[in-house]
Amino acid sequence: MDRRIITLTGPDAVELLQGLVTNDLKDARPGSITYAALLTPQGKYLADFFVIGRPDGLWIDVSATLADDLLRRLSMYRLRSKVEIGTADVPVTRGTGPAPADALADPRHPAMGWRHYGGAPGDGTDWDALRVEHLIPETGIELIPNDSYILEAGFDRLHGVDFRKGCYVGQEVTARMRHKTELKKGLIRVAIDGAAPVGTPITLPDGREAGVLFTQSGGKAIAHMRFDRLGGPLFAGDAQVRAA
Repeated sequence: MDRRIITLTGPDAVELLQGLVTNDLKDARPGSITYAALLTPQGKYLADFFVIGRPDGLWIDVSATLADDLLRRLSMYRLRSKVEIGTADVPVTRGTGPAPADALADPRHPAMGWRHYGGAPGDGTDWDALRVEHLIPETGIELIPNDSYILEAGFDRLHGVDFRKGCYVGQEVTARMRHKTELKKGLIRVAIDGAAPVGTPITLPDGREAGVLFTQSGGKAIAHMRFDRLGGPLFAGDAQVRAA
């Protein structure tokens, strides 16, 4: 996997991250793993990651494509906190078969198996098929920085947001989306006859856009859809789509 490890060490490491991210880290301890995200003040997704408790602080397991921006933002928010922010050269592997002794269970869904930090070999799991089956978004595919909203991506279902913790960046917008509005669009699993590139618009017969097609596997796909446009025939390029 193309992942990077960001390290937070020092007495204020947990406190710093607790005030920034969507999940509750107050009980982080060595060997714990938590799925969370950093949002914009307007509540839009910037990055998702796993936070691993360590004896000397925290590790953040994040996609390599987002690591430099996340490092920059964490450094900006650090201010006078007693935290050292750096990186560690630690290989990240995952699998769904027998887990290495020191592996950590993926907190998003039991079907997502385990994650290991240190070089244990992964396995040949078809991750796209698994993600489609369990509707689990992927960094840079269904989760798009400065565009996605985590509730539309199912973060509450994936144990990636805690609505009882204190404030964090984007918390007000996220809470309002949950408590004061009904979601009008979000990720769903669809059946697809044919194939189309990731990002292909899904349209009604009259050309109106109903959503966007993402990961596809085995005649099914993840799509971001308007819920009021799911009835009737839908098209993604030359492929036909229907709610599964």
